[in-house]
Amino acid sequence: MWIDTHCHLDAHEFGAESAGIAGRAAAAGVGMIVIPAVERGNFDVVRALAAAVPNASYALGIHPIYVPRATDDDLLELRRQAEASLADPRFVAIGEIGLDFFIPMLCEPELRAKQERFLREQLRIARDFGLPVLTHVRRSQDQVLKHVRQIRPPGGIAHAFNGSFQQARAFIDAGFHLGFGGAMTFTRALQIRRLAADLPLDAIVLETDAPDIAPAWIQPGRNSPEQLPAIGAVLAGLRAVDAEAVRAATHANALAALPRLAALRA
Repeated sequence: MWIDTHCHLDAHEFGAESAGIAGRAAAAGVGMIVIPAVERGNFDVVRALAAAVPNASYALGIHPIYVPRATDDDLLELRRQAEASLADPRFVAIGEIGLDFFIPMLCEPELRAKQERFLREQLRIARDFGLPVLTHVRRSQDQVLKHVRQIRPPGGIAHAFNGSFQQARAFIDAGFHLGFGGAMTFTRALQIRRLAADLPLDAIVLETDAPDIAPAWIQPGRNSPEQLPAIGAVLAGLRAVDAEAVRAATHANALAALPRLAALRA
């Protein structure tokens, strides 16, 4: 089965369709969907959705885009809920966390510093509870790496990776896997496609980031975890291998990146 390591199945774009979409994804061969939280306000939402959908699991974290309105109490609540959720096999990671230096407002000195402080505290939570992290690294690969190297969580995934080969190697050396999805399907995405073709296959996991980053054949439509097998087929084409080889490899890689998934028999 395919594993979608990053899908915002709770997003408002899906409305009341989330369970149906997950069911159609399962029918298409997607055996597991990882749903990351983005702020304290949706911790309970992603947990409940994962409990209601047979092929779903979840992560808890505060996304950098939501850091401006987050408080230190939210970090305390994340630590409390992460500890309380360790008994839940569907809880697999801390995420989505990271840094975003693409949006101009978030690059202002005060918000940049707050993003880094929130990232460091969430990395500590992951380290303290032995959990991998789902990291947002938009125009911030080196800065996220700096904090990862200092705090040393037990691995994770660099989501929507679009860095250099040198940065890719640094994440791999830090025990991370690299997430590839719909962006890889565009012929003009030359750097991402080179990375997908030439990086070690055992470093790559697949994701949709649905409803965002739709693949070329539905852009600008709403992305969905149902698209993951076709995205995997693009990766297979770039690497000139059989799609089944990519499915098997990325399935194993996802279990290595997110070990708690193994208990769900994804």
